Amino acid sequence: MDDHSKALEFYEKAYKICEKTLPPNYPGLATSYNSIGKVYNNMGDYSKALEFYEKALKIYEKVLPSNHPDLATSYNNIGKVYNNMGDYSKALEFYEKSHKIYEKVLLSNHSYLATSYNNIGQVYNNMGDYSKALEFYEKSHKIYEEVLPSNHTDLATSYNNIGQVYNNMGDYSKALEYLKKAHQIFESALSPNHPLLAFPYKWFGKIYRSMKDYSKALDNFEKCLSIRQKALPDNHPDRATICSDIGDVHRLMGNYEKALAFHQKALNIQENVQCKPLECAMTYINLG
Repeated sequence: MDDHSKALEFYEKAYKICEKTLPPNYPGLATSYNSIGKVYNNMGDYSKALEFYEKALKIYEKVLPSNHPDLATSYNNIGKVYNNMGDYSKALEFYEKSHKIYEKVLLSNHSYLATSYNNIGQVYNNMGDYSKALEFYEKSHKIYEEVLPSNHTDLATSYNNIGQVYNNMGDYSKALEYLKKAHQIFESALSPNHPLLAFPYKWFGKIYRSMKDYSKALDNFEKCLSIRQKALPDNHPDRATICSDIGDVHRLMGNYEKALAFHQKALNIQENVQCKPLECAMTYINLG
């Protein structure tokens, strides 16, 4: 039994007891629903995550004032799931609800506000609006630089996100500059197989692929896959994504049998989970 399954087992035991003993709108029950939703989100089971996050939100909307930080967190959680599912308009809707509350109740340099800017930036990046993405990522980064130590992993994630945008804009030297800063912090702060360490490797791979340095791209994608195989469940959507990336590099290198094998691995995962529609479509195209 992996860590996610263990966590889920204990959280579900707890919430079943809470459901029997607590009033239906008790805030502690919402906390329990949120905990279960978070585990499902981390496992890549986004429909189940949404189910539990919405149960939590239903309670919070009944018992909390409209500007309560816990309500903002609940909106944020739902936004995160929609973003993972590829429903970016819904993600933006919930992230903005969360952000409006944080702006009213928090100091302008609070780390939650930085996270909120970051989340909105991520949606714009996924939607292809890179100038808006960079605007929000830089607002987030400014706060993190002000309030966090220089080796904090949230600062590394911020560097990583800005690097992603520059990569998507085709500015590969800038992208590498930011991603190397992210990687340096992650390497010093995390264990070798920590899931966060997979992200810089993934984006190094994407940049080198764009630069047509396929051997470096493959090396970095394989490092990312190695971490994700150890850190994530077998059917996690992020494992499918990196298998697809590796398949694409093998195709570009002319290794068609290997390309087909990795795209098939990606499809096997995607057919069993709720993946982003565009990613599923691309896998079918690659297999064709």
